[in-house]
Amino acid sequence: MKISVELTLTPLQDEFEPAIIHFIKKLRESGLTVLENPLSTQVYGNYDEVMKVLTTEVKEAFELVERGLLFMKIVKSDRSDYEPFF
Repeated sequence: MKISVELTLTPLQDEFEPAIIHFIKKLRESGLTVLENPLSTQVYGNYDEVMKVLTTEVKEAFELVERGLLFMKIVKSDRSDYEPFF
């Protein structure tokens, strides 16, 4: 089953950029399709593969920050080729 996941990592501390950059770089190295914009990162792939990568990388990201939030939206379909029609 293909899924699309939108992630927003929000460390609740000063010096937050290194943790976010590390998280995104690890997602890029995963072999999954990863797209970024200034507000979030999107990950696309097979459910089991995506969730396995996220389990590992979210844990590591949380270990790098004192306090933080992770907002996640999951859609049951691969939306990586979405283009606005308007």
